[in-house]
Amino acid sequence: MSNERRERDVQRQQGVTWNERRERDVQRQQGENKPTNGETLDALNTLTDLLIFSNINPHNPFRSSSHRISLSFDLSKLFLLPKMSCFKTKYADELIKNAAYIGTPGKGILAADESTGTIGKRLSSINVENVEENRRALRELLFCAPGALPKLSGVILYEETLYQKTASGKPFVDVLKEGGVLPGIKVDKGTVELAGTNGETTTQGLDGLGQRCAKYYEAGARFAKWRAVLKIGATEPSELAIHENAYGLARYAVICQENGLVPIVEPEILVDGSHDIEKCAAVTERVLAACYKALNDHHAILEGTLLKPNMVTPGSDAPKVAHEVIAEYTIRALQRTVPPAVPAIVFLSGGQSEEEATLNLNAMNKLNTKKPWSLSFSFGRALQQSTLKAWAGKPENVEKARAAFLARCKANSEATLGTYKGDATLGEGASESLHVKDYKY
Repeated sequence: MSNERRERDVQRQQGVTWNERRERDVQRQQGENKPTNGETLDALNTLTDLLIFSNINPHNPFRSSSHRISLSFDLSKLFLLPKMSCFKTKYADELIKNAAYIGTPGKGILAADESTGTIGKRLSSINVENVEENRRALRELLFCAPGALPKLSGVILYEETLYQKTASGKPFVDVLKEGGVLPGIKVDKGTVELAGTNGETTTQGLDGLGQRCAKYYEAGARFAKWRAVLKIGATEPSELAIHENAYGLARYAVICQENGLVPIVEPEILVDGSHDIEKCAAVTERVLAACYKALNDHHAILEGTLLKPNMVTPGSDAPKVAHEVIAEYTIRALQRTVPPAVPAIVFLSGGQSEEEATLNLNAMNKLNTKKPWSLSFSFGRALQQSTLKAWAGKPENVEKARAAFLARCKANSEATLGTYKGDATLGEGASESLHVKDYKY
């Protein structure tokens, strides 16, 4: 008689039921014979193939109710899976805390992560030379503006800026932290054309990302940004472009979380085109659904992420609609696709004017409907345009420029609460469109 049978006879005499014995057997199997991921995937794939075959093949004899399908694998393996809804990292608590802080109502993000080439275009618009000292001076103007940092929870930096200092020698990272603002960092390497598509793109930068994130965390960064770009056309975005960008964002997200950085997931759908708001809404829902499928496939900690989407608007060449309409379409797209585990949604401005972006954000927060996430901003051009024009690269204009920047920070802070009255002092350029076709950072 085997030891196992002898043990069961003893249990029977002790009044142990069959179900109790079975439960103990399963627990023992979990410890001694836990299936590998490969075994589990094989079982699932075999089951899926059989079910599909039996349902769609008209010549399959198993379609008849008088036949039975005999599965050749141990189905019990499917019920012994390790319970893991998200991967584990030593930074989990910190990620969740920082993501929630960035989404604090009344605060938002300044996107100051323009590449050297992009900020050069901004500086050339005010006849300022694109050299490191002028780039540093602009960032100091913004970060040291009195009263501005309390309206912000985060600032996205370019790698150069992460290591820069004020004129007096104080690191920008320290300036931000002392002001209650978390430093962030742009980590992608720009877009490249996706072969087999009509000019669609995918974002590069995954190679070496883990090492870069660890370095940035050591330098004081606590969140990151990665921009994926999609466009709307007659046949765009393609399923290939949606899939590649969604899974690129998901892979980036978990690499960031492994290294202590809260990932901002940014699938930007460009406003270029003459499409109406209905088309933009449909594409936005497809893209966001794919992104959250990919994030779940990668076991990302959703509570330690942020979403940076476009607002749902008509195309740049289409007639405009009211702020309230944009709010309704945008919130509905988010309700259908974004899990409530995500703490905050920080919108990009997407080429809207400073005032237009603020009014749209305000309309969303005023909307009386279900919103399980805080709705805030992560604006670059829509926080800096009037500031740049007021500064014009002249030291004597610094205080005037800081006043313009504070006005935009205050207006957007109120918009996150739905209390903006449209009464901000509008600096030069605050109402002009900032749209640039096929915009690149």
